[in-house]
Amino acid sequence: MAESQWEVTVDPARCVGSGVCVAVAAGHFAVRDRRSHAVQPVTGPDDAVLDAAETCPMEAILVREAGSGTLLAPVE
Repeated sequence: MAESQWEVTVDPARCVGSGVCVAVAAGHFAVRDRRSHAVQPVTGPDDAVLDAAETCPMEAILVREAGSGTLLAPVE
């Protein structure tokens, strides 16, 4: 059975480029042009990605299960 995949998106309208996501999940996020971007929009599960979404001060990061679209983070 294949490992599940996650879709990671950063809303550029909400992102302020604080870099918290880069500090929490190095390798998954990069700041370019004063905005964060997912290095790989589809990635394997990694708790650091969930932590980044939960700690983003602007709630600009969404992590969803690929295929189903189920929201994994941030948890409301």
